[in-house]
Parts: sequence; structure tokens; C-alpha cells
Amino acid sequence: QVHVAESGGGLVQTGGSLRLSCSASGLTYSTYAMAWHRQAPGKEREFVASISAKGDNTFYSASMKGRFTLSRDGTKNTFYLQMNTLKPEDTAVYYCRLGPPGDYWGQGTQVTVSS
Repeated sequence: QVHVAESGGGLVQTGGSLRLSCSASGLTYSTYAMAWHRQAPGKEREFVASISAKGDNTFYSASMKGRFTLSRDGTKNTFYLQMNTLKPEDTAVYYCRLGPPGDYWGQGTQVTVSS
């Protein structure tokens, strides 16, 4: 059974940093692409960033490019999203998504940026 779990969210001031982690079990980690999405209160879920299965291609939403960095650690079956220069508009629940193949989501982790 596939299990995806996010961690690392919390409360941070404007301009601060957080690192989110996404761990996965029940699958062959190295064969899965991975992405982060987020959903702010009252808004639709939106794409944040993605990384290919091999880790050689990354894509970022325009509003996050330059501030967020996505990486993966194959030894720990874990992905990371380093978020710098955070803004109040970054406040959202952040979700980890694995696949293709398949489509697996975590429960989300709350990020709150205070002004």
C-alpha cells in the first residue's frame, strides 16, 4: 500500500524560510515523478513545483521560481521543498503528489506566513 506523508509546515514571518519534506513508502521511489501543490483558503489547488523521476528536470510555478527549490534524497525516499523569502500569499496547505505512474497524494501540511 502506498503511503505519502508531508511534514515541515508551520508558522513563519514574512521573509522567513521553511523546508517541507515528503516521504513515501510502498512504492519504488526512484521511478516516480513528484510534485508539490498548494491550496489557500477559498482558492483552488494550484501547482507549485515538480521533479522528474530521475531528478534531472524540475519545474516551478512562475510565482515561486527563484524562491522555492525542489530536491530529492533517494537514500531516504524523501523529497524536499526549500521555501525562502516567504510571503503572506504563500499561506496554504501544501500537498505532496507522487506519480505518474499512478497518482498518490499526502494529507497536506499547513504553512502560515505572518505579515
